Amino acid sequence: MELTKRQEHIVEIVKGEGPITGEQIAERLSLTRATLRPDLAILTMAGFLDARPRVGYFYTGKDSNQLIKEEVSRKIVKDYKAPPIIIKESSSVYDAICTLFLEDVGTLFVVNGKGHLAGVVSRKDLLRAALGKQNLEDMPVSIIMTRMPNIITCMPEDSLLDAAKKLIDYQIDSLPVVRLAQETGKTAYEVVGRVTKTTITRGFVELGNEINV
Repeated sequence: MELTKRQEHIVEIVKGEGPITGEQIAERLSLTRATLRPDLAILTMAGFLDARPRVGYFYTGKDSNQLIKEEVSRKIVKDYKAPPIIIKESSSVYDAICTLFLEDVGTLFVVNGKGHLAGVVSRKDLLRAALGKQNLEDMPVSIIMTRMPNIITCMPEDSLLDAAKKLIDYQIDSLPVVRLAQETGKTAYEVVGRVTKTTITRGFVELGNEINV
């Protein structure tokens, strides 16, 4: 968020003299309290200043970078996740290819007989299988998928920033959004959504629009 010169001046006054009332700030700037009211509201809502009744305004100690980081951290995966595209472990590679193109996605999540995450199949995996000489209708997708526990996942309560870091760090196109499921003897996950690069882009475009308001 870019501050006006007057807003920057207000922040400096509060930083040096706070807590200070709106009337006192107006007096320092030779303006009326009514004239300053919109600027004080913006600075308070943006997090640069805080206000207490009968005390006045005080500086929060946060700069623009800190405030933006806080706003980014508030973007949560569950608010942006898309529906997962799921196939069964017993599905053929041919069926997986058809599903990929019909759903217009780059990654499919594979579940076992209990409906729990068993693997992930990417566009590259399917292309590699299609280049071979085997009958794709006879080849189960379980042969070519990446299996648990070698799958990078995220949880609904994770921040969108953490999800973005995983996509970049592991150079993948999609993350399954999962929650813990009950399965005897081992950790299991239910797939409840997906996060892609498009998801991340939408979240940060929204953030940019909020900051520019």
